[in-house]
Amino acid sequence: MEASSVLAEDGAVGTAPLPPPNEKGNDDGAGGAAVESGNRERVVEAFRHRVDDLVSKTDEVELKVNDITQFYASKKQPNNSKGSSVMKDKDKEKSLGINSGTNIVNNSGSNGNAKKQVDGSRKEVVCSKRMQELMRQFGTILKQITQHKWAWPFMKPVEVEALGLHDYYEVIKKPMDFSTIKNQMEAKDGSGYKNVREIYADVRLIFTNAMTYNDERSDVHVMAKTLLEKFEEKWLQLLPKVVEEEKRQKEEEARALANMQMAREAAFASMARETNNELDELNLHLQDLRESVIQRCRKMSADEKRKLGVGLSSLSPEDITKALEIIAQHNPSFPVAAEEVDLDMDAQSESTLWRLKFFVKSALELQAKNSASKADDNSKRKKEICDALAKTAKKRNKKLSS
Repeated sequence: MEASSVLAEDGAVGTAPLPPPNEKGNDDGAGGAAVESGNRERVVEAFRHRVDDLVSKTDEVELKVNDITQFYASKKQPNNSKGSSVMKDKDKEKSLGINSGTNIVNNSGSNGNAKKQVDGSRKEVVCSKRMQELMRQFGTILKQITQHKWAWPFMKPVEVEALGLHDYYEVIKKPMDFSTIKNQMEAKDGSGYKNVREIYADVRLIFTNAMTYNDERSDVHVMAKTLLEKFEEKWLQLLPKVVEEEKRQKEEEARALANMQMAREAAFASMARETNNELDELNLHLQDLRESVIQRCRKMSADEKRKLGVGLSSLSPEDITKALEIIAQHNPSFPVAAEEVDLDMDAQSESTLWRLKFFVKSALELQAKNSASKADDNSKRKKEICDALAKTAKKRNKKLSS
């Protein structure tokens, strides 16, 4: 239905100025027709601007609703592992523009989140210092091992070409030596060791590589085995401190993850409340726009009233009740709950008639859509039954023929 065919020509909508009336008080002739046409176009244009603005705001709110729905839906899904859940949380934060909960709640919780970030940074520094102290103690063990009289074969990378060890890289997949370990411990570009166990694993690798490649009766094998035993003894003395630090780190990581999750939940809860308020505001604007449209509607013709009556009689019982409630909004004495209602179209106001027309049109379109869907379902079901009967008959014929 075109807006220009429904709206009257004597006013505008919202903040748009009213179109000027015909100064002579009549609309005869080409001049009057032009004024009427201009008025109608201005009214329609004003409504169009309001609708476009509401559509734009609705799109923005829809994006927020989708984000909120996705967040709460993800909470219901079981996580396969802690690692994957952490990565998923970080991915979601990036996709939603969240940085540890600071971006969403910057209106209500910016100070609290800033404090949490500072506290988190301090904890990371303290944790790093504790690990550095363990690595320093490990360095003492490393110094004792490298100063042993049998450590010299393992101080630098194996000279594969010079010694003619052509199969070395086939046997040893990851070569290792103390100079390589030292360089990685002193690396400043972030590529160095992150914890003591990484260094421990590489030191063991030096000796296990030598024991793997060299015959157990060879000097290098015996030297490597002896140093490995000494290294393991010293490592066992440091191990309790390493285990304690790893336990503390896991507990701190768990607390940090819980705090991050709480911050995200608070952020989305705040976002949900704001979005709910925006939805309420949009509903008010839509209701106001609907009222404005109805107030501007032209007078309904007798034929349109007759068609409206036919449409009302085609509604479902539930929709008929809703239609009667529309009438009762402007006529409190109207008997909505009565078993039989005598509806006089001519006695209804123009705004009520147009409300009914819009409602009936929408309701009948929905009924037609549902009927078509049911018809398709019935057709599919009949086809499935026919196919099943055909297959059964085909199998029976095969058995009879055999």
